[in-house]
Amino acid sequence: MDFYEVLEKRRTIRDFSDKEVPDEVLEKILSAAFKAPTNDHLRQFEFIVVRGKENISPIISPVAGNTKNIQQAGLEAAANEMDKDEHAMFVSALPKQQRMLLQSNCLVLPFFRQKDYPLCKPADQSSLNYFASAWAAVENMLLAATAEGLACAFRIPIGNEPGHVKQLVHAPEEYEFTCFLAIGYPAENAHICKQKEIRTEDRIHKNVW
Repeated sequence: MDFYEVLEKRRTIRDFSDKEVPDEVLEKILSAAFKAPTNDHLRQFEFIVVRGKENISPIISPVAGNTKNIQQAGLEAAANEMDKDEHAMFVSALPKQQRMLLQSNCLVLPFFRQKDYPLCKPADQSSLNYFASAWAAVENMLLAATAEGLACAFRIPIGNEPGHVKQLVHAPEEYEFTCFLAIGYPAENAHICKQKEIRTEDRIHKNVW
């Protein structure tokens, strides 16, 4: 698949089939993370791969409650703040947050080493370099999965979710949890949200804004 075709085809898909991701394919996808740019050249990423719904379920247990709270408080307010496409995506995605992580049957938990300053208390913008590197690595994995004909959906942890995951998998204190990353084969009827059309030339400014 051509690189730009991969970019076009990469979409968040939250509906997965029962087909299992082979270990060798998953390893290729995770290896793409180490090709991403990092601020320290050390590429201090670690991955926990969780297979089996009985193993995934306890790890994602806080997701249901946190999502329910957002649904109750956020859907009505969001309708007044978002355009119709953005709101449609929000309405489609929110109820699937727990289901998609279970349904994929292949949950990847990426961790990165956070040095110097606590992640949520940076001294300055450069203190977030490790966090930025971690997300560059995730993007590489998303593109690699697309190239392999797979689908991905990720959930950025909120509330008590990072602490819960770190404790459950015995992650070292200096490592931060990046996201829940579901990787699997898309269902035949997988819903794909409408994408926003962006005119690149409208977003390019020469010399000044």
